[in-house]
Amino acid sequence: MALIVHLKTVTDLRGKGDRIAKVAFRGLSFYTRVLENCEDEAQFDETFRWPTASNIDGNEMLEIQVFNYSKVFTNRLIGTFGMVLQQVVEDGQLDIADTLIDDNNSSIRTCVSIGIKYQAMDGTVGVWNESEFLENPNQRAEHEATFHFETDSLLSGSGQSFAVSGERMFRQRGRDGGEGGEGGERRSGKGVFSGMKLGKTRHSKDDHKKGHGDEPAVLETEDLDRKAMRLGGGLDPDTISLASVTAVTTNVSNKRSKPDIKMEPSAGRPQDYQVSITIIEARQLVGLNMDPVVCVEIGDDKKYTSMKESTNCPYYNEYFVFDFHVSPDVMFDKIVKLSVIHSKNLLRSGTLVGMFKLDIGTIYSQPEHQFYHKWAIICDPGDITAGMKGYVKCDIAVVGKGDNIKTPHKSNETDEDEIEGNLLLPEGVPSERQWARYYVKIYRAEGLPKMNTSIMANMKKAFIGENKDLVDPYVQVLFAGQKGKTSVQKNTYEPTWNEQIIFTEMFPPLCTRIKVQIRDSDKVNEVAIGTHFVDLRKIANDGDKGFLPTFGPSWVNMYGSTRNYTLMDEHQDLNEGLGEGVSFRARLLISISMEILDTTSTEIMSSTEVQVETIQQISDLATGKMEEFFIFGAFLEATMLDRRIGDKPVNFEVTIGNYGNQIDGISKPAIHRKRGGGDGAEEESELLQNSSEDEVDDDGDLVPVSCTPPMKPVITDRNYFHLPYFEKKPCTYIKSWWQDQRRRLYNANIMDKIADKLEEGLNDVQEILKTEKPHPERRLRGVLEELSSGCNRFVSLANKDQNAAGRTKLDRERLKSCIREMENMAQQAKTIRTQVKKNTLKDKLKQVHTFLHKLRFMADEPQHSIPEIFIWMICNNKRIAYARIQSKDILYSIVDEETGKDCGKVKTVFLKLPGKRGFGPAGWTVQSKIEVYLWLGLNKQRKDFLSGLPSGYEENKAVKGPGMQSFPPISLTYIKKQLFQLRVHMYQARSLCAADSSGLSDPFARVFFSTQSQCTEVLQETLCPTWDQLLVFDNIELYGEAQELRDDPPIVVIEIYDQDTVGKAEYIGRTFSKPVVKMAEEEYGPPRFPPQLEYYQIYRGNSTAGDLLAAFELLQIPPSGKHNLPPIDGPTDSDRGPILPVPKGIRPVLSKYRIEILFWGLRDLKRVNLAQVDRPRVDIECAGKGVQSALIQNYKKNPNFSILVKYFEVDLPENELLHPPLNIRVVDCRAFGRYTLVGSHAVGSLRKFIYRPPDNKVQNWTNAGDININMETEIPVKKIETVVKLDANSDAVVKVDANEDEKSKKKKKKGEEIEEEEPDESMLDWWSKYFASIETLMEQLRQQEAAAAEAEEKEDMEIAAEGMKQSKSKDKAKAQEKEKKKKQLEMVEKKEKVKIDELRIYDKELEAEFGNFEDWLHTFNLYRGKIGDDDDSSTEEERIVGRFKGSVCVYKIPLADDIAREAGYEPTFGMFQGIPSNDLVNVLVRVYVVRATELHPADINGKADPYIVIKLGKTEIKDKENYISKQLNPVFGKSFDIEATFPMESMLTVAIYDWDLVGTDDLIGETKLDLENRYYSKHRATCGIAQQYSIHGYNIWRDPVKPTQMLTKLCKEGKVDGPHFGPGGRVKVANRVFTGPTEIEDENGLKKETDEHLSLIVLQHWEGIPRVGCKLIPEHVETRPLLNPEKPGIEQGRIEMFVDMFPKDMPAPGAAIDIAPRKPKKYELRVIVWNTDEVILEDDDYFTGEKSSDIFVRGWLKGQQEDKQDTDVHYHSLTGEGNFNWRFVYPFDYLMAEEKIVISKKESMFSWDETEYKIPARLTLQVWDADHFSADDFLGAIELDLNRFARGAKTAKLCSIEMATDESAFPTVSIFKQKRLKGWWPFVARNENDEMELTGKVEAELHLLTAEEAEKSPAGLARNEPDPLEKPNRPDTSFIWFLNPLKSIKYLICTRYKWLIVKIVLALLLLFMIGLFLYSMPGYMVKKLLGA
Repeated sequence: MALIVHLKTVTDLRGKGDRIAKVAFRGLSFYTRVLENCEDEAQFDETFRWPTASNIDGNEMLEIQVFNYSKVFTNRLIGTFGMVLQQVVEDGQLDIADTLIDDNNSSIRTCVSIGIKYQAMDGTVGVWNESEFLENPNQRAEHEATFHFETDSLLSGSGQSFAVSGERMFRQRGRDGGEGGEGGERRSGKGVFSGMKLGKTRHSKDDHKKGHGDEPAVLETEDLDRKAMRLGGGLDPDTISLASVTAVTTNVSNKRSKPDIKMEPSAGRPQDYQVSITIIEARQLVGLNMDPVVCVEIGDDKKYTSMKESTNCPYYNEYFVFDFHVSPDVMFDKIVKLSVIHSKNLLRSGTLVGMFKLDIGTIYSQPEHQFYHKWAIICDPGDITAGMKGYVKCDIAVVGKGDNIKTPHKSNETDEDEIEGNLLLPEGVPSERQWARYYVKIYRAEGLPKMNTSIMANMKKAFIGENKDLVDPYVQVLFAGQKGKTSVQKNTYEPTWNEQIIFTEMFPPLCTRIKVQIRDSDKVNEVAIGTHFVDLRKIANDGDKGFLPTFGPSWVNMYGSTRNYTLMDEHQDLNEGLGEGVSFRARLLISISMEILDTTSTEIMSSTEVQVETIQQISDLATGKMEEFFIFGAFLEATMLDRRIGDKPVNFEVTIGNYGNQIDGISKPAIHRKRGGGDGAEEESELLQNSSEDEVDDDGDLVPVSCTPPMKPVITDRNYFHLPYFEKKPCTYIKSWWQDQRRRLYNANIMDKIADKLEEGLNDVQEILKTEKPHPERRLRGVLEELSSGCNRFVSLANKDQNAAGRTKLDRERLKSCIREMENMAQQAKTIRTQVKKNTLKDKLKQVHTFLHKLRFMADEPQHSIPEIFIWMICNNKRIAYARIQSKDILYSIVDEETGKDCGKVKTVFLKLPGKRGFGPAGWTVQSKIEVYLWLGLNKQRKDFLSGLPSGYEENKAVKGPGMQSFPPISLTYIKKQLFQLRVHMYQARSLCAADSSGLSDPFARVFFSTQSQCTEVLQETLCPTWDQLLVFDNIELYGEAQELRDDPPIVVIEIYDQDTVGKAEYIGRTFSKPVVKMAEEEYGPPRFPPQLEYYQIYRGNSTAGDLLAAFELLQIPPSGKHNLPPIDGPTDSDRGPILPVPKGIRPVLSKYRIEILFWGLRDLKRVNLAQVDRPRVDIECAGKGVQSALIQNYKKNPNFSILVKYFEVDLPENELLHPPLNIRVVDCRAFGRYTLVGSHAVGSLRKFIYRPPDNKVQNWTNAGDININMETEIPVKKIETVVKLDANSDAVVKVDANEDEKSKKKKKKGEEIEEEEPDESMLDWWSKYFASIETLMEQLRQQEAAAAEAEEKEDMEIAAEGMKQSKSKDKAKAQEKEKKKKQLEMVEKKEKVKIDELRIYDKELEAEFGNFEDWLHTFNLYRGKIGDDDDSSTEEERIVGRFKGSVCVYKIPLADDIAREAGYEPTFGMFQGIPSNDLVNVLVRVYVVRATELHPADINGKADPYIVIKLGKTEIKDKENYISKQLNPVFGKSFDIEATFPMESMLTVAIYDWDLVGTDDLIGETKLDLENRYYSKHRATCGIAQQYSIHGYNIWRDPVKPTQMLTKLCKEGKVDGPHFGPGGRVKVANRVFTGPTEIEDENGLKKETDEHLSLIVLQHWEGIPRVGCKLIPEHVETRPLLNPEKPGIEQGRIEMFVDMFPKDMPAPGAAIDIAPRKPKKYELRVIVWNTDEVILEDDDYFTGEKSSDIFVRGWLKGQQEDKQDTDVHYHSLTGEGNFNWRFVYPFDYLMAEEKIVISKKESMFSWDETEYKIPARLTLQVWDADHFSADDFLGAIELDLNRFARGAKTAKLCSIEMATDESAFPTVSIFKQKRLKGWWPFVARNENDEMELTGKVEAELHLLTAEEAEKSPAGLARNEPDPLEKPNRPDTSFIWFLNPLKSIKYLICTRYKWLIVKIVLALLLLFMIGLFLYSMPGYMVKKLLGA
């Protein structure tokens, strides 16, 4: 099943050079290594192997190309050799030598010689002997290995890494006589960071052989064996090679697979979530004159907005928060419903207008987990034909713990209200969603557990002896918040429903999962039997060639709790689908399909109620042909059994589905009997109970063995037992019958392997980056090469078995889309590979990560086939722990790639506790570690099922007798066993968890190997123990072939514990490793021995818990005895007694280093044991040496140290990655010489503190000539920066131009250019600056987005255009375009004369932008106390007991001589030159709080009454009386001055509290600022540098230090030459020359000369000054998240603020700048309604029958509905014309900057105070038809946004409906600029078909006056004085009946009511007759009776 090509030599080459050859077959190429400097002959001598899945056709080609290799340019082709494989196919073997052909197909002299072998799948080609190829088998093996690791690993499926030190060779030694001779050539790689996944192979470091730096991408790191041979075996022992953090560096052979380190199930654990929703407004709601309310509903939680009266476009701006504490699965399935309800009040629930729903998962998967300012489309679920019912604008965000949400800046809501472009829909969902029907068909279920939880049923069984199936199952389906149920099938474990549940929902749905659940119907408590989720994203594809959701018909397997009968099931949650199921529950046959509804057709049902219908039964073959499967398991070792389970016998049970289950398992599906009356083809498989006698069936069938025999455990050590299997290994085997859907699993396996490979490669690249190794881009190229060949391989393999039975539509569609994706990915990988350069590496890495996600997503098969396998450990009939293994992982296929990754391999499995028991510490301990071999495949393929076992065993069969040869063994006896000695070199661990209350641990390590364990010594009080100890495990017996053990040793498990004086040792974490193995006959010497120390990541549950530095070697004990093992050098350690230290060749090489410590001070120390810390001291320790700080005599008075710098010398490893951690400990010196530990901190990595001398190149550069930096005089600095930026990045330029063009277009449309008035200096204030800055910030964000989008587009174009050559003219055009854009930009810049000075708005904390201000002073948190059980960050905060401020500097000594000491060098300060003194400093701190946004509501009404509290030291300022009522986005605009003394008072807390009338005020959230670091930082964070220097006005310079003084001081401190001011506005600092303006205007407009502008320009560009430059902090506002300790990690809102600090010894600063919120300005809007026209006519006249309307107009300003005003009524208008001459007057308060009207009113009669609302300025005018007796009829309305509305038409004729519906097409005006306007506007309303129609026109005049102007020229309401309006001249038609009564009456009687009158007369007559009859009846009766 493979083609093998041996490339021997290429001869007769011309010239001399580096040669490389490429061999290609079936699209998969291998490269040879590069042969350097070869002349006429290249001896490649390499072997390549292609596993073949299908037989080779005689016409297929093999191609060999030989190149001249070039490191820089592309390789140059010498010639090609191609051959058809016909001869090879026939003979199976061929040796050939032939000449090459060049580009022109002509033969050249160069000749190639090769050998080819082929072994067909069916073995038709003769078998051949391994050693026929090569004289030297070692060499052969080695080359074969090389290639195996290079590119073939994709095919071989054995999970090797890509370029590998020939770890696992196909060694034939011992078989073909190549003994010895090879030991010296092997080497196992060593890795510094080797992590967890076993099976990682390693690479060598390339540093020591630079000559090989540039080999082709495929040979990333070349085969170490060969390297070792070339170097004569002399590898430097301290070279540390590369191993990934995520993988254990080991040689993996085919026999073992990787164990998984993460133990604890994380899925089911509840977490905190917060959903915050802002309902901003609604628009275009359908309905006439409604009073809408929006209801927000999540789960059972409902919250309502307030009601807005009579409007179709209500504005709410209300904020709601929902808090949840549930597991992620439950959370993401919750559904958010937004519904709009009309006229809801206390008595009635209102009518539903429409709703919108989506699930939380969709929101969470959005960028930043939020939708911001998006419009949700509202539809009515009760009437799906009706279309859309309106829009609701909202923000929705979901925050989990630790997520921080970046909200776009909330200042001015002037964002364009374009609805269509901002719909609330995820990427890629079309805006027009259609209604669709989702059909979930439920056919039948099988294998339900025999259970019943109801007591009644059990009673019934006991009394009546009824022995029915005790379960009444039904299926419940939940989708998009709706629930459907099938009927209940009584008493059956094999229910058949044949029903379909129909959901009607929008498509695509915004709810991603369908939940299908089998439940047991019961009167008392209904329980779930099993749950399955169908993810719609996996069963549909939204691409161009995508498909609608489809699924099945297919079985889904359900997993949940164990199948025992218990009344109260503790794992019931598992059946509900929470957490990982621990046992098979049932399988259910379902299918899902969907159709899109045509809502126009008449016969569809318009409601969305869930329906249930019965359907046809489905044939058995629809889901695939039943096949017999066979699963075999062999338990090779069971160790680390938790001691707590007791010493009762233990056994293991293997189950697949219900097969093998001891409780209610089955052995096989019984007779296929025909159903009466049914179709003959429909057979039912009935499952039989396990028969009690273990008889062998007639057909010699085997009896399943699903359990190992029970065995008593034996003690390993005080924590663990092991089972004494020794040489006898128990086996299990089961036959089971399933539909044959292996293809699904095969495809998943191929993709999984490609993904594993890719992940491993990416980890390598990350690792190369992390350890700063050379050439990561090469490794990435290699990874991409592999990826593209892997993808192509998938395409060729996956196309098989297309028409097998049971292939569903989803199978076909998925296959198509997977193949498409794979082809695409292969193409993209190729393209990206060519683009990978050093500088693009990071971006490309990101791109490749998306491939990985895509592969993982595609590999997840939604349609199940074979259920998963469970291994249970059973002790004394109690189920203790389990492991769950995916069936695809152990599934066998004859094609290597399709085989599961663990099939036929020994897998180390850690068993875990089921369900909730596995959470927390209980889940950390291993319940048991088993080495198990598993094989699953078709029964007919089972001949090879033992082939992967370690060899050297005999089989023990259950039955002896004829014909039983094929039976599987029930146990294996190993006859071969090897003796080994394991040496464990435990050097050190770092960053362990704190396990004691002191915040430290007393760690020791326990090492387990096979059945033995040993401990290191306990080291007291440290988180970074250096054990430096060698543990020797003697006489370890391992079973199997020596050779296999060498390639594949078992793993070593290391557990780290904390020793406690009383009680049990506490678990800290665990890691694994594989030892390096030396066989008896091998040399103990380089390159493999002695082994190198490596880092292993320690895990605790799912979180990391530190690193272990250790090495492991396993040495075979030769027959001659132990004395032949390499000696253990060095005596036992004299100080530590009989403890062996780590031997010399293994421990790192040390050098002398000096560590200098800067001791600054201690801060915020908490009490220790209730006593305050008074005299603290800091102890520093590193690698056993250390230094102590001076004692702080009185911590309260001065917490700083008196001696600043101390140092100590220490021996540290040369390799920086091996540097031990530095421990910082703070102790408190108490009386009588006692010390108490306060807290400690471990600095894990010293790398950032290592002193690296400055580069000399830089020095030279500073001596270069002056560098001119030009500054334009006109434009403020910020503008210049943008000019520069935009030019450099033309993408952004585009954006600006576009905006400008649009602006100018708009202006031109308006007919006349409206001059933007120059803002008056006196009108500008700090807020002008603030809003201008926000504009800029938004603009920048938009530009970034545009630039990013454009870059992405460009990249796509590049990828697309890769194949095509682009035309020159195109480029020319591009260049011209660029020029044009530049010019335009300059124009733009010149045009923008209006310049408001701006400040920087940071959307995060200031320290986040400037590295926590740790430029020279670092803050180390001191910890104390244990780490909590949860891996929560909350516990981290609580453990902090204080902070140490200082710094560290590490350097080798002696220092090089060329590091010059500068003038003024202070020897006492060492490397810390020029630091300020740490004496007490008095500072004036000025805190400005601008505003807070999105506060968490604190009151029941969903609002808060926030006020500010500021604490600094002992000062606390409460601004309680100035609370802001009922506001979640309060604008404070306040400044507070506090005097403080550093260092005692350096932590500033700004908190927002909620004011309450009664009770205490609650904290909403707080933020803390470390002022001291800011004060001392070189970034000068004391007072931000303004953009311009001015001495008066709104932008006055607020720092008492002027720019010139500041600059002089900086130059002096930094020892920089300057500043030298020169003529013509020049200044020189160092070698930089700056130019700028030199004049300044004072208040009176007089100009003076000044150097301040120039100095300011230098300060703003200080980062450009050589050596000392760093960015100085500009004038700014920072945005800080508010946190509440009760809800750790979840933001409670944000606060915008800034802090200024002024030292008291400097001149005092001026008054604080005024940032008080702007007061709204009072305005009056006068609206005169002159006339109406074309108003639709509503009424029919009683008298004349004419259509008419009694028109009046109503108007109000939004938000002031109670102030609505009506005109008088124009009665009986026949033409729709109305004349009014009526004036409305609306006074209002308006905020110009925010374009909002401010309204203050009480929310309700119970409110304590008024609430302030800000509402957009919109005027609503409505036209009504007045009715006397009934309610008035609404006819139409228009809403004008006073800031931008369409200019009125000159005449009624010109006025059209578009003015209301399509405003953008008309020139817009603002009443605030225009002041007075007159014109015609349309009235519109929706008709029955929901379309807008014109219902009238109004002529109105709008006049806006300020309050002062209104006072000067008052005007009356209506037509009243003052300034009265004349009465309208109305025609007399409206009073026709009054003037001509007779005519009216005649008309009334004759025409309208003739028949009505006739009917009334007849009715009256009839009544009269009946009355007479009743009256005379009694008398007549009497007469008749008496016969009178």
